[in-house]
Amino acid sequence: MNTAKLLVEAYGRLRPLVHGAAEGLGEDELVFRVDGEANSIAWLIWHLSRVQDHHLAQAAAREQIWTSSEWPERFGLPAQSELTGYGDSADQVALVRAESAELLTGYYDAVHERTIEYLGSLSDTDLDRVVDTSYDPPVTLGVRLVSVLGDDLQHIGQAAFIRGITERR
Repeated sequence: MNTAKLLVEAYGRLRPLVHGAAEGLGEDELVFRVDGEANSIAWLIWHLSRVQDHHLAQAAAREQIWTSSEWPERFGLPAQSELTGYGDSADQVALVRAESAELLTGYYDAVHERTIEYLGSLSDTDLDRVVDTSYDPPVTLGVRLVSVLGDDLQHIGQAAFIRGITERR
């Protein structure tokens, strides 16, 4: 198995987990927060989708799905390319709402499809390309892809945990 196939396999496992955390839930469950400072399922899935969209679009030198489509309007949020949820306050988390799980999974699926396409095109040498010089050492594409994958898995687990809480209330 080459690196591109390995990455496609790893990222391919995220989609069913995202759907499993959100499908069948209504708006009240999606925006439920364990307390006033906690994240909601809606925010977690939106955020992990935004980070993946932002980081991979930047790496692939493409426009983000967020800024090139109707997703911001559908979420009722600004179409700013840097709006990813990173560092959001509790009040900002509360602004991310979803009237349905389909809205969340629809945006995620659009990002996922583009991600899988991009990952499948990579060679091993592509992974050594520096994509972010604001860190020391600079971040390579390979490190960025592993970082996004780890972040996504963590947030999907959090969303699944919150789903369990909402189902037991």
